[in-house]
Amino acid sequence: MRLGPRPRALAPSPSLPPLLLLLSAPGAGAGDAQGEHRADYDREALLGGQEEVDEYVKLTPEEQHKRLKSIIKKIDSDSDGFLTESELSSWIQMSFKHYAMQEAKQQFVEYDKNSDGSVSWDEYNIQMYDRVIDFDENTPLDDAEEESFRQLHLKDKKRFEKANQDSLHGLSLEEFIAFEHPEEVDYMTEFVIEEALEEHDKNGDGFVSLEEFLGDYRRDPAANEDPEWILVEKDRFLNDYDRDADGRLDPQELLSWVVPNNQGIAREEALHLIDEMDLNSDRKLSEAEILENQDLFLTSEATDYGRQLHDEYFYHDEL
Repeated sequence: MRLGPRPRALAPSPSLPPLLLLLSAPGAGAGDAQGEHRADYDREALLGGQEEVDEYVKLTPEEQHKRLKSIIKKIDSDSDGFLTESELSSWIQMSFKHYAMQEAKQQFVEYDKNSDGSVSWDEYNIQMYDRVIDFDENTPLDDAEEESFRQLHLKDKKRFEKANQDSLHGLSLEEFIAFEHPEEVDYMTEFVIEEALEEHDKNGDGFVSLEEFLGDYRRDPAANEDPEWILVEKDRFLNDYDRDADGRLDPQELLSWVVPNNQGIAREEALHLIDEMDLNSDRKLSEAEILENQDLFLTSEATDYGRQLHDEYFYHDEL
């Protein structure tokens, strides 16, 4: 699965990591049609597959309790006995990055067909498409679907070349991570912005207007007003991304749109946990409050839906 960000104006990117894609989808979260939190649904659907669900069930209540207390201790960065919004948010962001990097490392081994410690462009193609594909940059294809694929493939090649910092034959592990997760690597930031402008800045002025943000949308002449989803997108443009309220997105504002906003997701989950678990209304969580609501805590991003109880990186004494 491709992980590099490919922004789309009106839908979450299909190339986001599974957890981020889930969180960015309409109605995302562990809830039913009325928006209520469903711990049983979370555990079954979000632990990461049937194998991890089975592993969760195998843990004794005592072992669950022990590992959870160890995780709570690590989240409490100032060791004052309470988890604040900031501590929870920082922990969740760290968890996102850890698992993204772990996935990229696993993919690196799969892509490195000759086990020489680097991934070549040919090896990338073979892993992705079972053959080496080479399109001419200057020759569009007649078939619309094939041309769309050609454009995406050329973008992948361009990002591959940008990630290849030392210009050697293939990508090292660090460069492969930059290719898969350009949003996590400083030297790829400019490329991410350039790629987004190339796709969305239709008039070439170096900015993305509201019309460009909305893409190909045109209001139905028979309609009196825009559909609800367009109103939602306009609101996001005006209130989330266009910070200087000048009616267009500059490169830094554009970056906040095309790069997954892990910080915002983490903060929302931290606030949700405090709202649900803070029994004495002091806006922070004690160990006792968490253990009282253990089921909720284990079906949240704070433990990556219980996954951290099976990963020594999180519950081991030394992180």
